[in-house]
Amino acid sequence: MMRRRIVALAVPVLLAGAAAWAQYDGADRGVAPVDSSGDFEVSGVRVDVAARTAEAARLGGWRLAQRRAWAQLTQRLGAGTQGLSDAALDGLVSSIVVEREQIGPTRYIAVLGVLFDRARVGAALGLATGTARSQPMLLIPAQFSGGAGQVFEARTDWQQAWARFRTGNSSVDYVRPSGNGPDALLLNVGQTGRRDRAWWRNVIDQYGAGNVLIPVVKLRREWPGGPVIGSFEGRWGPDNRYLGGFTLRVASGAGLAQLLDAGVTRLDAMFQAALRTGDVAADPSLLPLPPATPVEPAVEEGAIPAGEVAPATGTVVTVQYDSATASAVANTEANLRGIPGVQSAGTTSLALGGVSVMRVLYAGDPAALADALRGRGYQVLGSGAAIRIRRAPSLLPPGIANGAGAGEGGAGGGG
Repeated sequence: MMRRRIVALAVPVLLAGAAAWAQYDGADRGVAPVDSSGDFEVSGVRVDVAARTAEAARLGGWRLAQRRAWAQLTQRLGAGTQGLSDAALDGLVSSIVVEREQIGPTRYIAVLGVLFDRARVGAALGLATGTARSQPMLLIPAQFSGGAGQVFEARTDWQQAWARFRTGNSSVDYVRPSGNGPDALLLNVGQTGRRDRAWWRNVIDQYGAGNVLIPVVKLRREWPGGPVIGSFEGRWGPDNRYLGGFTLRVASGAGLAQLLDAGVTRLDAMFQAALRTGDVAADPSLLPLPPATPVEPAVEEGAIPAGEVAPATGTVVTVQYDSATASAVANTEANLRGIPGVQSAGTTSLALGGVSVMRVLYAGDPAALADALRGRGYQVLGSGAAIRIRRAPSLLPPGIANGAGAGEGGAGGGG
């Protein structure tokens, strides 16, 4: 008797549990990926089998689907058409996917998918079936419908389409969040437009990824129940770079799932092509920053030879600061370099319009550097070798200075 695990393609597996955040209490948003294994998949296998009973017809349909799927798979792998017995195929098939089926008293009509275990197929054909995969890519599926954008704030059809997608035949190593827990807070439409490398580095590290892919769909309905038009875009990286796009259309809302599944397949092909051509590559700015370590003074004997400069000594302090414009970057660097004891100050991670990171070499206690920054009108958050600075806002109305009467207002607060 053939035993199989049956996967219903149209029904995603739901994660139990409520969201942990108060603003999402009671919202059932989680959709776990149906399958993230590396199995070979052959979909769309049509069978029409008649037998004495419904059970016999269904079993015969599955066996026929296995044989037809095996023939397609061997041709795809370039191994010709190698026939195997039903018993041998039972050992290679990991599951049967029921896409559509009709069961009668003596007849079975269905469209099935067949998943083959990759390692066993390689052993049976004598082929190396391993594939080179990309670095882990965090997937943020953004859907726009009715002018509103969503990712994981609520369960969307686009999220469910990516959860149904089987990644075994893709060279992209997708990291697909389920949408539960903090996913809706960390991964939202606003995050896709953020340029802060330090923030992106923290978010990506939370999911064990090395970069980010952003598949976008914009849905437009002609009229209720009428045609649905989907505009698809492939984007990647913290800069939300555009890779390409296309448009698909279905005659009615009943075909929305098929529309989105087709969009997922084409976007996956786009991402794979971008990996092959180098359009999607590793981003060094997303690598974790090395821990800040004090620079130890060099031990020298005798005088310093002529023409050489004594090595700089001090403590490395990582400073995060607001960098709205290029002039703001230059001014902040100049202010840091003007503090006594600062030997060097240079931006190591630039994010115009966001928060940049500066490396400061300071000859002294970092607490003294923080006090000097406060004396120059900065707010200082944090302590030790990693701090965050921003300009302190004026607490007085414009035109009124500390300790001055109404007649002394003018230029008091500019310092």
